[in-house]
Amino acid sequence: MTHPVEQAMRERLAVLRPVALDLRDESAQHAGHAGSRPSGGSHWQVRIVSEAFRGASAVARHRMVYEALGDLMKRDIHALRIEAFAPEQS
Repeated sequence: MTHPVEQAMRERLAVLRPVALDLRDESAQHAGHAGSRPSGGSHWQVRIVSEAFRGASAVARHRMVYEALGDLMKRDIHALRIEAFAPEQS
């Protein structure tokens, strides 16, 4: 079963039209740390490949991801590790 935060992330990241998207809930690795929840869904790793990243710096790519996720970053996601690539880089 997909975690509700994962589903929300997939829906919001769709605006970047990813050609590849891999989301991993790493919350279990952070149990007992700040922002950790017993139900998971607070610490994530995202690997996203999109034409939208072509020619953009790493910082700009991360900003695009944060912008797409919007209020999830303030409300549901405590930590996010991002790997963002243009198609020729993946």
